[in-house]
Amino acid sequence: MRLPNGFGSVHKVSGKRRKPWRARITSSWEVVDDEKLFQKYEVLGYFATRQDALNALVNYNENPYELSTNKMTFEEVYEKWSAEHFQKIVPSAARTWKSAFKYCKPLYGMRMRDLRVNHLEDTIKSAKTGDPTKGRMKSLFNLMFRYAMKHEMINKNYAELCDSIKRPKPKKDNVPFSKEEIQTLWDNLSYPFVDMVIIGIYSGWRPQELATLKSSDIDIENKTMLGGLKTDAGKNRIVPIHSKILPLIEKRYNPKYEFLFNDEDGQQGTTMTYDKYRGRFNKITSKFGFVHRPHETRHTFITMAKEVQINDYVLKLIVGHAIEDVTEKIYTHRTMDQLKNEIEKIK
Repeated sequence: MRLPNGFGSVHKVSGKRRKPWRARITSSWEVVDDEKLFQKYEVLGYFATRQDALNALVNYNENPYELSTNKMTFEEVYEKWSAEHFQKIVPSAARTWKSAFKYCKPLYGMRMRDLRVNHLEDTIKSAKTGDPTKGRMKSLFNLMFRYAMKHEMINKNYAELCDSIKRPKPKKDNVPFSKEEIQTLWDNLSYPFVDMVIIGIYSGWRPQELATLKSSDIDIENKTMLGGLKTDAGKNRIVPIHSKILPLIEKRYNPKYEFLFNDEDGQQGTTMTYDKYRGRFNKITSKFGFVHRPHETRHTFITMAKEVQINDYVLKLIVGHAIEDVTEKIYTHRTMDQLKNEIEKIK
């Protein structure tokens, strides 16, 4: 059967091949010696049967796609995806994606549109790393396939079908600081960065949010802090300064510095990154014999707030959790005085 002009062609290539049938289209015409036209081709792919090659040609003509993206490898798609995605997240989060990508080497040179479920699952299963990183690899595949679908590089999201790889469950529950531990911190304010841990316990900031609080967003007079990362509900939220930690923040506050917290030398420019904060936090827990992780200051605040029955919607506003109740979300306007009154229930 003769194919229509401009439709493309299918033919069998020489040699012993698993996929001997090639489908290709004419990409351009080149003039040779000022008179002869030379036809240039773009290959759609190689297939096991003639019918498979014809189907690929029909699909292309029904829904033409950019052939340059059709050839993009997993590694090339990652570079494009990460260049866009990393602008939206903090450096510490970007490092977790980079770490997951390092374990995907078997996929680097494969075309994105050739990847199937078995390639993704085998890569995760064979990765010599722990369950948390394997879970991150699966999440990476999901995001990259969505990106590839959005940009019409692929027609099907095979990452969604990876059901044999489950996201690992947390191995350790969050444990709030006990009243005795909190009192130990208050009794040892002279120890470096103990005040920072206490501020986290009485404000509910995530560690990364706490470490990057800007001096310009601290309103001593009105006793509020502005900050937040990660989610839409968590970004740019106002948190009342609890009266217990107001003196600690006043002592730290210096409008000449960009951030409220600086590294140990206290010099401008030595900002407190999450990695630095975690290091200081671990020194404190080791010093006083605590067994806690940095995120558990936030968990402690939420636990204390629930114990004194802080209004649930106010608590969500303070810690940056999404409000699911549509009526509450749209029609209720909490004033800052309400937020301050609620947070002061914590004694």
